[in-house]
Amino acid sequence: MHSSIVVAVAVAAAALSLNVRAQDAGAPGQSCALGAAPGVSAQQLTSGGRERTYRLFVPQGYDGRTPLPLVLDMHGSGGNSGGQAATSRFEELAAREGVLVATLQAGAEGNRWNVPVTAERPDDVRYVSDVIDHVAARACTDLQRVYATGFSGGARMSSLLACNLNDRIAAIAPMAGLRWPGPCEGRAIPVLTFHGLADPQNTYAGHVEGRGGEWLESVPDALAGWAKHNGCDAKPVDEDPPGPLSTLRYEGCRDGAEVRLVRVDGLVHAWARNEVDATAEMWKFFSAQRLPVTRH
Repeated sequence: MHSSIVVAVAVAAAALSLNVRAQDAGAPGQSCALGAAPGVSAQQLTSGGRERTYRLFVPQGYDGRTPLPLVLDMHGSGGNSGGQAATSRFEELAAREGVLVATLQAGAEGNRWNVPVTAERPDDVRYVSDVIDHVAARACTDLQRVYATGFSGGARMSSLLACNLNDRIAAIAPMAGLRWPGPCEGRAIPVLTFHGLADPQNTYAGHVEGRGGEWLESVPDALAGWAKHNGCDAKPVDEDPPGPLSTLRYEGCRDGAEVRLVRVDGLVHAWARNEVDATAEMWKFFSAQRLPVTRH
């Protein structure tokens, strides 16, 4: 009996220590000492009783003391974390900018994210929250600067995170898959999205037959949902200068949480790179956003 109590106390103490380390890693003004090795590593964790994985990138300049921002990057349906890292090239940007990148791995059959949410699939919102804690326990992480992006199915997942995890995600920038999974509670959250006007899969106009709830509303309708959630002006500003890029954006949003769509003429179902360096634009957008400081 005594040994069982000792083990239980030890486990509880270890869990408390891990939680404190994770909090300290992202708390402004507090020290951090987590010696994560620079480069790419395969990470494992248990989330919701399931064994899950993700790919972690730590930049070479990481000093083990300074909290760094974290980008969560999610692959499309049927993809994987390694393929998404090659697609978005966020790790290349992170190496230059001094950013942590966690490229996530869907856990359902067929490597699909649980969005629209069903009870049969893993709880991917919980998984993402657990990944944030897992990263913060291994590398000094600025928990006010955690951002989410993804391609296609990963874009739908980042949309869901903006709705259900906006107390931990500072901003989202989905590629080829913005959705409005509302009604959503919580704070206004900045949204930047990119979409190809020639996308034959996740069509700009929406309402694709045979996709169930995956692709109902049009991209402008999804954007309008986020604009309403963020308390923006009712009418968007449509800017269409010469060239392949045009913008649909909302002004007057609560707490300055902008909502903006970049449309790309001729772009099919792909990550925008030639017409616009979407990864660089996402980081420019992310770097200006942070979670508000909560006072206790």
